[in-house]
Amino acid sequence: MTDTHCPYCSLQCGMTLSRKGPRLEVSERTFPVNEGALCRKGWTAAGLRGSRERLTTPMVRDRATGEWSAATWDEALDLVAGKLADLRSTHGADANAVFGGGGLTNEKAYQLGKFARVALGTSQIDYNGRWCMSSAATAGNQAFGVDRGLPFPLADIEQTDVCVLVGSNLAETMPPAARHLDRLRENGGKVVVIDPRLTPTGERADLFLQPVPGTDLPLALGVLHLLDAAGAVDEDYVAERTTGFEDVRRSVAAWWPEMVERVSGVEAAQLRELASLLAGAGKVMVLTARGAEQHAQGTATVLAWINIALALGMPGRPYSGYGCLTGQGNGQGGREHGQKADQLPGYRMIDDPAAREHVAAVWGVAPESIPGKGRSAYELLDALGTPDGPKSLLVFGSNIVVSAPNATHIASRLAALDLLVVADMVMSETAALADVVLPVTQWAEETGTMTNLEGRVILRNQAITPPENVRSDLDVIAGLAARLEILQGLSVGYSPVDRPKLPGLPGPTWSTDPAEVFDELRAASKGGKADYSGITYDRIREEDGVFWPCPEGSEGTPRLFAEEFFHPDGRARFVDVAHRGPAEVTTDDYPLHLTTGRVLAQYQSGAQTRRIKELPDEGAFVEMHPLLAGRVGAHDGDPVVVRTPRGEMKAPARIVATIRPDTIFVPFHWVGANKLTNDALDPSSRMPEFKVCAAAVSA
Repeated sequence: MTDTHCPYCSLQCGMTLSRKGPRLEVSERTFPVNEGALCRKGWTAAGLRGSRERLTTPMVRDRATGEWSAATWDEALDLVAGKLADLRSTHGADANAVFGGGGLTNEKAYQLGKFARVALGTSQIDYNGRWCMSSAATAGNQAFGVDRGLPFPLADIEQTDVCVLVGSNLAETMPPAARHLDRLRENGGKVVVIDPRLTPTGERADLFLQPVPGTDLPLALGVLHLLDAAGAVDEDYVAERTTGFEDVRRSVAAWWPEMVERVSGVEAAQLRELASLLAGAGKVMVLTARGAEQHAQGTATVLAWINIALALGMPGRPYSGYGCLTGQGNGQGGREHGQKADQLPGYRMIDDPAAREHVAAVWGVAPESIPGKGRSAYELLDALGTPDGPKSLLVFGSNIVVSAPNATHIASRLAALDLLVVADMVMSETAALADVVLPVTQWAEETGTMTNLEGRVILRNQAITPPENVRSDLDVIAGLAARLEILQGLSVGYSPVDRPKLPGLPGPTWSTDPAEVFDELRAASKGGKADYSGITYDRIREEDGVFWPCPEGSEGTPRLFAEEFFHPDGRARFVDVAHRGPAEVTTDDYPLHLTTGRVLAQYQSGAQTRRIKELPDEGAFVEMHPLLAGRVGAHDGDPVVVRTPRGEMKAPARIVATIRPDTIFVPFHWVGANKLTNDALDPSSRMPEFKVCAAAVSA
């Protein structure tokens, strides 16, 4: 029996794995986050073990015929490394690009960032976590000086007075976490849910608001307008612990309730009810998720809700404050340690000279050799195969052609590459387009750390031996790095043995042992905002996870901001924001709002969950209100066609009274939904506008 964690969402629920003959079985484990509970995805997580669709040998595709052939690892890695070296020699280091994933362990994310910047020498690296909580991350950095999803343990929710969920369907996306809402209500607290759909989470609410998609921002402005008018602002807290409130106070004066109703569709009376609830509460939590964040004004939206929390004096007080409900399993740790285009390990910024010097010393390279800031995720994909863009892409842990916005366009960019390499455990939709596919281990076959939505660093322990001929991502990175060292060393006229000596530095190392990589990560993060230097595998095991920041000698930090924020003056920042509306407005041709999201039985692009027979795979559907269905002649279960300016898809109608009549919903786990979504980007976070675009539907 092996204690480990679920492979899916950011809860990282504890579980135990055991062998029953050839089968791997999941059983409950007492762990603070889930207390033994799991959702159906967690209970069936072992189902991918032994799947007939599991990849177990490297595959190479002949572009002329489209035929696949098996290859040895040496053949595959030699081919990839040779092509990467040729492209760098011909077009420069940025001809090669890397795209990572929010499901990779901290060790893999760290090593992948190091590989891109040292072995490839490229600035072109980002990851799909850019599409997860980047707007909340950017807002948190602006307001608090730090980005950690929840600045308190998840269980603190139970002890607050009012919990406001903005754009979160917690009951379906993280079912074990919904118990905290139930316990909050049992303790006499109130739950507020804001969502264009009445989801199972909304059904748990004491107050449910149903705005037009893309209008969570004016809702927040209107609430703060009412709080200020009612004298509910904590003036002492604002004066002592924040800056910038007067500019915000002036700007929200224009957002009276009837104005908000006109823009958002939420009745003025409901807005007043929410403001009254918040004004009368001693403890308030505001939690945002993708529904509020995946917009071209996602950062501004989150900042507007943070402004409410600050005006009420909540951040840093017990059982109060603002938090983000991160989605992907390691969306937090994945960006803290180097997968993101603008960051180095420890949440250091890549354009900070001191940060570059510290990390370069750990890597054994010269600071000036580390490339600068690269393109963000969508901008990177959009540039593939263009004259000034990358000519190759290495993909680790992401199914881009299902998850990217404007996906048909992105598929065309992948096709324009000289080389596409995908490391995955199954032949995903993206892997099927690749030139080389490398079979890698899944979660139960390897050890590594993850950082959950609370900032708790946890340890996944290897439970089983991987299939023969399957390697870990760390092995793949090390194999490519060794080959590139030789190829690129020879190309500039010196042997790889001499190369590390040239700059008088020890040169980089490429361990395949997760524990060794984690020790290097600890050193690289030391002194950064996300300081892991005091965290060890033994401590994680003994303490059920350790919260960062955790400098050496520290107990870790479960709760942030009790004494000060992370800005140099210790104060939080109010940020004045304005509502611009969605990037794409409705028209006569496209009169509806399309929004996307998850369903209970599936996870992300579905590359894993759609292959587990115990999970219902219903396929995509189009959720619409009966009034809309009657208008277009649609019937429940019959196919309808959804069109946007980017494309169309056909799927069965699902007619429900729980969605706004002017809105349709499509889950994004299957090919189709993201062929429709808009690639407009938030100016700060570079988050695409997944959650709203103009659409039409017909029977």
